[in-house]
Amino acid sequence: MATYPAHYESDVVLRDGTTVRLRPVRSDDAPGLGELFGRLSDQSLYLRFLGIPAGNTAEIERLVRADHDDEFVIVAEAGGRLRGVASYLRDPRQRERAEVAFTIADALQGRGLGTRMLETLAAIARERGIRTFDAYVSHENDLMMRVFLDSGFQIERQLDSGVVHVSLGLEMTPLYESKAAERSQAAAVASMKSFFDARATVVVGANRERGRIGAEILHNIAAGGYTGRLSAVHPTASSIDGVPAYPRVTAVPDAIDLAVICVPAAAVPAVVDDCIAKGVKALVVISAGFSETGPEGRAAERQILEKVRTAGIRLIGPNCMGIINTDPAVRLNATFSPVTPIAGRVAFSTQSGALGLAILEYVQQLNLGISTFVSVGNKADVSGNDLIQYWADDPRTDVILLYLESFGNPRRFAQIARRVARRKPIVAVKSGRSPAGARAASSHTGALAASDAVVDALFHQAGIIRTVTVEELFDVAALLAHQPLPAGPRMAVLSNAGGPAILAADACEAQGLRLAPLGAGTVAELRLLLPPAASVTNPVDMLASATPEQFGRATRILLGDDQVDSLLVIFIPPLVTKAGEVARAMVAAADGSAKPVLANFLGARGAPPDLAPIPSYAFPEAAVAALARVTAYGAWRRRPTGTVPACAGVEARAARDIITTALARGDGWLPPDEAQALIGAVGIAAVSTRLVSTADQAAAAASRAGYPVVLKAVGPEILHKSDVGGVTLDIGDERALRSAFETMKGRLGDTMTAALVQQMVGGGVELLVGAVLDPTFGPLVACGSGGVLVDLLRDTVFRLHPLTELDAADMVEGLGSVRLLRGYRGRPRADEGAVVDVLLRVSALLEICPEIQELDINPLKVLGRGARAVDVRVRVSRLVVPPSTRQIAY
Repeated sequence: MATYPAHYESDVVLRDGTTVRLRPVRSDDAPGLGELFGRLSDQSLYLRFLGIPAGNTAEIERLVRADHDDEFVIVAEAGGRLRGVASYLRDPRQRERAEVAFTIADALQGRGLGTRMLETLAAIARERGIRTFDAYVSHENDLMMRVFLDSGFQIERQLDSGVVHVSLGLEMTPLYESKAAERSQAAAVASMKSFFDARATVVVGANRERGRIGAEILHNIAAGGYTGRLSAVHPTASSIDGVPAYPRVTAVPDAIDLAVICVPAAAVPAVVDDCIAKGVKALVVISAGFSETGPEGRAAERQILEKVRTAGIRLIGPNCMGIINTDPAVRLNATFSPVTPIAGRVAFSTQSGALGLAILEYVQQLNLGISTFVSVGNKADVSGNDLIQYWADDPRTDVILLYLESFGNPRRFAQIARRVARRKPIVAVKSGRSPAGARAASSHTGALAASDAVVDALFHQAGIIRTVTVEELFDVAALLAHQPLPAGPRMAVLSNAGGPAILAADACEAQGLRLAPLGAGTVAELRLLLPPAASVTNPVDMLASATPEQFGRATRILLGDDQVDSLLVIFIPPLVTKAGEVARAMVAAADGSAKPVLANFLGARGAPPDLAPIPSYAFPEAAVAALARVTAYGAWRRRPTGTVPACAGVEARAARDIITTALARGDGWLPPDEAQALIGAVGIAAVSTRLVSTADQAAAAASRAGYPVVLKAVGPEILHKSDVGGVTLDIGDERALRSAFETMKGRLGDTMTAALVQQMVGGGVELLVGAVLDPTFGPLVACGSGGVLVDLLRDTVFRLHPLTELDAADMVEGLGSVRLLRGYRGRPRADEGAVVDVLLRVSALLEICPEIQELDINPLKVLGRGARAVDVRVRVSRLVVPPSTRQIAY
């Protein structure tokens, strides 16, 4: 049996929140398949096989011997049994079509397993060039027809003698992606309910000795007024502080939704087994001593995850500090934190337990309300992807905060976050910003793809607000939680002191905001309100004598100006004016406004409580920085979502043929002619190029191309031609060409195995366009300054594949060298649209040929009309980079 990539095996969440493992069939699955068919009801057998006897030894033998190419079979495994099987068989006459069939155990029918198997099988088929599935379904099989109709794939149906022939186009259309997102959201919400809406919770490892983790967690749950049933597991006690205790989980008489495990690491596997036997739905493993400790700990963590996934339940942790839900209907504080946050509209997930403790104390000082708090720890199972989807539908959450140290499945994270951020803001701190994590790479694009630049690209595309520090994270959260989004970047500053107002104005310009030009009517009203010495232009300085009434009226006047999108009010307490009175006047004036208001109450006492819900900051710069982040997010939300366009003139089959031919020789770099042909297959124009081995061949090639020409050395050890003297430009005749060839050959010797003769293209702007398959983030597309300056200028923008037309335009807009494209200092303008088109075609090529590991077009000559690739390098590999851990899928 053929091998298959690691990503073909995944654990998926069904619509009821339980998990099932999907994987390709193995030769030892015959007994399990026999049991699956044997347990089917007569009705299921009739509907699956259209009344034809099946499920016999020959059928099973055919399934387990699938070649994983023309015939591919996946099985669903849960609780140690096979619960479903799905297969496709390619049509030998129309190789882009395949017949598909599904068998689902009776107990799992109607729970979304058929849909998940269809999605998985379709993804595998697309990678193998299959574009259409054909299925033959009994007209009585309503469940299977519903799977097809609700899938989002384009469907054609034809009824003949009681059998419906269903054809499914496997293209990932916007309708399919929308349907898949809805299914993912529903499954995530269902799978998280056992954590956040647990009606019965048990603490395993509880004890009477306060100060120990088990005792503190049990105390916090009980003292917090948990509304569900609470029990404890202790080897000898019958009760702990009034909470009934039992020697093991299976001894608890009632059903259990959530188990909080805080026993030594060595005891965790046995406790997990006990929880599975009891039918516990969700686990929070507080215990440390797993993957954070090294190889042995990672192995132990994998074993626990295997148990949990096989049982179809979910796990938070290990090595975490627990979870909190402040919902009055639940009131669950399953952490060992000495601080219980007040209820509010902000959800928070942290990967660091120690930081989580500090954060809970900090939000208490800020008086910032929390809806739910999760310390995910090692993220063995539940990660930010799960939580973001849950919070997207949580009516008690308006703002999502994340502290991230790593990504489990960043591409999936980007897809989910981009969808959710359209409705609810996501603010994140990602640690590890230094360039130490940049990996070695042999192409320009690969070398430039430092990890933090990629994180910036991911967050930018997904609309995530990235902050540098945790303090700034909460500065932004306070604004988002209590104020509307600004409609634009125009800010007004109102102050009773000139110095802080100037600081705010400087920060405004530095952060990309604009001081709003006040309307004539606004200025006139302010002149009537304020003393003659006051400044009524923006920033408005009311002088130290300003009264609470003047603060209130000026606030109302500025918010009424159509030129103002947001307002910062700065108050320095003089001797005669009370801060509380000013705060109440501001709140009354801002009430009902659709514009955000921020405050900066300077002084040792800070802002008075009466200022709520207007957020206050210690210094003007912090307020402006938070406003700038929120303003950029508001602009992102107002933008159209963008679509991945279908580029005209793309010859997918030709591109696939080039890749297939190259891989038949093995992994590595394509010869220059093949690389140029590959980009040509997706419609990227290149300069006329000939690969030659001798001076005579070079002369013949130049004669066909027409002088002037460029001569470039080629060889497996020659990566950067200009560095070794491997480029001669503007060769005007045959004599000069022969001389250049011999000189270059003499200089480089055997490292020069061939040469390129290219048509000389003058003028234009040189850019780099490239792609790299990052082992963590997947395919990335790059655009930057090109030619010999690429490594020097470091002017490169990255985005995750696939690109929408807005992504591509945004990449060009983000270049420092975009001014060159637009006619810097009298130079002719270059075709900016052509660069966008090339970027989109590179993204299309990555979709057609996922075997591409690195691609460089450097330089891309951007001319007055169109763009042409000059040098093209492409590296391909059959190797599929497996994920560091198998992630849950929805």
